[in-house]
Amino acid sequence: MGASIAEGGLDDDEEFAEAHEINVTPFIDVMLVLLIIFMVAAPLSTVDLPVNLPTSSATPQKKPDKPVYVSIKSDLGLAIGEDLVKRANLVSSLDAMADMNKDHYIFLRADRSVPYGELIVVMELLRQGGYTKIKLVALEGVPGAAAPAAPGDAKP
Repeated sequence: MGASIAEGGLDDDEEFAEAHEINVTPFIDVMLVLLIIFMVAAPLSTVDLPVNLPTSSATPQKKPDKPVYVSIKSDLGLAIGEDLVKRANLVSSLDAMADMNKDHYIFLRADRSVPYGELIVVMELLRQGGYTKIKLVALEGVPGAAAPAAPGDAKP
């Protein structure tokens, strides 16, 4: 039960034949654009300053859109994001940042080898500068698991 629209009879069916192949070119184009967007955006959302963080089994909280990281490196140097700053210029550097005010959270990262007293000194500098909303950053750990050993603690 078929009918032909063409005037020439059944021989002209090729003119109205169905296409049995899917055109995937637009799909591939969209995927390549998305891949490029993610490849450009992913490195911008991370901090590449090497800090050996301790682990924690606390429940992770949602990360804000534009976090401000203050890092204490193993040599006790300070950095805001990836930019090294002097201790005396820490608060003034934070004040000079665009879109920064005293109500934003500051994420404080410290290397595992940094003494506790140095961490408190930096927290006190931030508090004196008016930055009282400070969160400490640690690696996510598995509850009940032993803490990973430091690189120099390997036993033969």
